[in-house]
Amino acid sequence: MQKKGIIAIDGYSSCGKSTVAKDLAKELGYIYIDTGAMYRTVTLFAMRKGLIGTEIDITKLETNLEQINISFKYQPEQKKNETFLNGESVENEIRGLEVSQHVSAISAIGFVRRRLVELQQKMGQEGGIVMDGRDIGTVVFPDADLKLFMTASPEIRAQRRYDELTAKGEEVDFDAILENVKQRDHLDSTRKESPLLQADDAVVLDNSNMNKEEQLEWIINTAKERHLI
Repeated sequence: MQKKGIIAIDGYSSCGKSTVAKDLAKELGYIYIDTGAMYRTVTLFAMRKGLIGTEIDITKLETNLEQINISFKYQPEQKKNETFLNGESVENEIRGLEVSQHVSAISAIGFVRRRLVELQQKMGQEGGIVMDGRDIGTVVFPDADLKLFMTASPEIRAQRRYDELTAKGEEVDFDAILENVKQRDHLDSTRKESPLLQADDAVVLDNSNMNKEEQLEWIINTAKERHLI
């Protein structure tokens, strides 16, 4: 029986990290942990509390952080993970453009990252997990058995995001989404606390011209080379 390791998937926003991570976890019988959803949930919490205006109320956010309980539950009838904030499903709400516009700023706050990294490390203590985010292979699990770094052009990522939101019935502007993608790239890559970096030993996957099936096959072959399958 092969060992159950830790697979870390990092990369830019709207690269399809979560989608491929979910499919990979299902294929390997691993647990999938959506770290991006965790930061989005903290962002939603801050928005609901009125802590995000022209600036973020850092002091009140830190005080209120202990009130946040984030959990995941697999919904077999929908065949997807659902994110819960203090017992309430917020899966759809955290994927909206308004949350997307603020999540990078929330993610850059040191005490938020430290708290969520602590939770993520606890989740992965026994292995057998696929985790995606911005700093999984560099900060959360620097000794992961397999590190992937996903990328694609901003225009392709914006189109994917546009298609995802319009499929949900949302009225969105492509140019606004493209601007948001570029802004998040800049914020994620330049923040002081755990910036988006490619780990030295990460394998790069540019999926600009790959569909979901091709990506999954590519990653599975890479995992086989590392004897994780």
